[in-house]
Amino acid sequence: MQFNAIANAHLVSTSGRTLAVIDPSNGQPFDTLQRSNAQDIDHAVHAARQCYDAFWCKLGAAERARLLMQLAAKVTEHTDELAALEQRDSGKPSRQARAAAQALAHRLAFYAGACDTLPGAAHSFSADGVYTWREPQGVTGHLVPWADPLPMLGRSVGAALAAGNVCVVKPSEHASLGVLRVAQLAAEAGLPAGALNIVTGQGQEAGDALVRHPGVDHIHFAGSATVGTLIQQTAAERHCPVTLELSGKSPQIVFADADLDTALPAIVHAIVHNAGQSGSAGSRVLIDALLYEPLLERLGRAFEQLRVGPAAMDLDLGPLIHARQQQRVWDFLSDAQVAGIPMVAQGQIVDEAPETGFFQVPTLLRDVPAAHRLAQDDIGGPVLCAMPFEDEDHAIELAHATRCLPAAGVWTCDGERQLRMARRLRSGQVFINHCGAGRGVELPFDENQSSGDGRNAGMETLYGFTRRKTVAVRHG
Repeated sequence: MQFNAIANAHLVSTSGRTLAVIDPSNGQPFDTLQRSNAQDIDHAVHAARQCYDAFWCKLGAAERARLLMQLAAKVTEHTDELAALEQRDSGKPSRQARAAAQALAHRLAFYAGACDTLPGAAHSFSADGVYTWREPQGVTGHLVPWADPLPMLGRSVGAALAAGNVCVVKPSEHASLGVLRVAQLAAEAGLPAGALNIVTGQGQEAGDALVRHPGVDHIHFAGSATVGTLIQQTAAERHCPVTLELSGKSPQIVFADADLDTALPAIVHAIVHNAGQSGSAGSRVLIDALLYEPLLERLGRAFEQLRVGPAAMDLDLGPLIHARQQQRVWDFLSDAQVAGIPMVAQGQIVDEAPETGFFQVPTLLRDVPAAHRLAQDDIGGPVLCAMPFEDEDHAIELAHATRCLPAAGVWTCDGERQLRMARRLRSGQVFINHCGAGRGVELPFDENQSSGDGRNAGMETLYGFTRRKTVAVRHG
């Protein structure tokens, strides 16, 4: 049984209830979590506030950096353990699970180095002194998704702690084990009781209580646009600032002069990584009409070679996170069949995969209408939707046919076109002739339109977890 981590102690929920932890590779329960309620959230928030008032807000940047770096070192030391938890808990293939644990350590170390980078300023407003500086928000609430819990934890909690805040985290009930273990490592690393608190449970119970709690000064949420909207509305009732990272429908735009030997594996990886369960997955491929048929043929052959199986087999794809997600993907594919949208190719599920696992073969569809829900909505699975374009203007029109545009890829050898497209695409990041490298924690990722609200990653994240204060001093 897993316990809540509040003030460096392992606690059962006051609800007396638990939730089963399901292995996505076989659909079977193997552990239990606390099904926490509003009382548990209240306990965690008060522990966080006590830590902040008594200790954390008085801590210098150098000491915060030291503690965060010690936590990063602990995570590195326990990479194999965290990867194993992530693999079984969320169904990631072994390599992806290990990369997730390594990303957590890297992000914590990055923000440890950023602790003293929030400068103040002096202004010559008058003969008197006018100063500005940045202060922490205080107690921050973090709703961590199941799609990539460890890297997301590093990015939001790492930045919040570095900026001088304390944290209460409600991880997804579908992927909590790694996050709970990080709380234990934080205590071992010397973080004071209450600096990092983890409360497990369901979104409509523990998550809602966290968003509504009057003692929480800032909310960070990553997940679906529907839930993000509800969180923003709820937080607005008490004027609590919110940072949102929402799922989207990112395009890969391939021009006729693209280097296909480089583009093709990147396009495939962008939709099969984490079984397509990523807010910035490259789930649409927009192809120059001159290249449409040849590239679809090559993509089809690549998809047919993809293999899906249990996470421990470390294949191209593991299972989807749970049965509801699997059913969601099936419903989208059923809609495609009803609409007469052609399927180009599919991968294969290996014989060793249990029938009770939540597996989905990667699927390539062609001629998907821009207005169809397949092209509009985040499917949350390894389904790639292809459509042709005639020229740059048409490509931009198709790319913006959905408002959910977290990222975009552009494949062309024309340098002027690269810059034109980068300027015109309304997305947080644009990848040119590569895919995903810009998602490192060092570079900012500005959410826009319905893909979210706020700045994520990079140094800019620190500003979101602080507020600016102006102090005017009359001398003499």
